[in-house]
Amino acid sequence: MHEMSIAESVLGIVEDTARREGFSRVKEVRLEIGQLAAVETEALRFCFDAVVRGSVAEGARLAIDEAPGAAWCFGCSATVPLQARGELCPRCGGAQLQVNGGTEMRVKDLLGA
Repeated sequence: MHEMSIAESVLGIVEDTARREGFSRVKEVRLEIGQLAAVETEALRFCFDAVVRGSVAEGARLAIDEAPGAAWCFGCSATVPLQARGELCPRCGGAQLQVNGGTEMRVKDLLGA
């Protein structure tokens, strides 16, 4: 389960940012995770709740914004929406797609006190 290592990395970013910004407590952490990033968000929520215990982010709300998937289709020379890897182009039905969106994963912001 790579969601645990993702949650640990997020906690590291949160702690560093809280220290730099002078937060005594973090109330909310907002992540952006792409639809094609291969992250199970419910598993990530569970792992996040486990790793933040005893930290500055204990009890923090985890908000997740999902970035849509997108790909460049070599068949119709267009960027098209993509719900999952392995799908055919919704425009022309072609199979030659290069993913160019929806794989990102980042901490967008924190709400601290």
